[in-house]
Amino acid sequence: MNATDRTPADLLRSALAADPARPLVTFYDDATGERIELSVATFANWVAKTANLLQNELSAEPGERVALLLPAHWQTAVWLLACSSVGVVADVGGDPGAADHVVAGPGEFEAGLACSGDRIALSLAPLGRRFPTPPAGYADYAVEVPTQGDRFQAYAPVDPEVAALIVAGAEYTSAEVVERARADAAALGITGPGSRILSALPYDTWEGLSAGLYSALATGGSVVLCRHLEELGEDALAKRIESERVTATAR
Repeated sequence: MNATDRTPADLLRSALAADPARPLVTFYDDATGERIELSVATFANWVAKTANLLQNELSAEPGERVALLLPAHWQTAVWLLACSSVGVVADVGGDPGAADHVVAGPGEFEAGLACSGDRIALSLAPLGRRFPTPPAGYADYAVEVPTQGDRFQAYAPVDPEVAALIVAGAEYTSAEVVERARADAAALGITGPGSRILSALPYDTWEGLSAGLYSALATGGSVVLCRHLEELGEDALAKRIESERVTATAR
């Protein structure tokens, strides 16, 4: 990866330039049987569309706060990188009443109504399906995002030294996210390109975000992100580790 990258969005751009076809995020939901694999190019396309939704449709500006009321999920990873692209603060599990915008998944829609700004709902259903009827007070992400542009250009450069992420009560700048992710990689067993970490950690701590997204992105590795891994037996888990060519685990 490029040593000059200072933001998570920079890391994604470098990954796209280096090898757009390689897997970046492979997601399993062992409660539903879902498996989806996103290459760097596919993931970056989702990020671009979501960043355009944030900037152009929601009029989100650098420094504004987006409460992400979402579990560890591939679409959450997309939103984290979209926030980085625009320069807004991704507040993971944050207070929607203190946020400018809220993005919520099942089980969080009532809480998200405390946000007086824009509210986006994610079904988190396999293949990102639409809601039959969106939750009251929300726009459906799966309806809004497909029409957005495939390329994103921020209106203003993102400052790597301002707040970019809040998780578990701690605030990090973009530069700190990148630096911490690089520093974590060795301890997690992510040694660079070709490394593939299976993470079942939730996204509500720095450790979960680092293992489940940022450290692999920072070092040219990839993530096998598993939700509801407790539904999987040890034999099936061993087979997954083998079939997915996993080189490290965090669970």
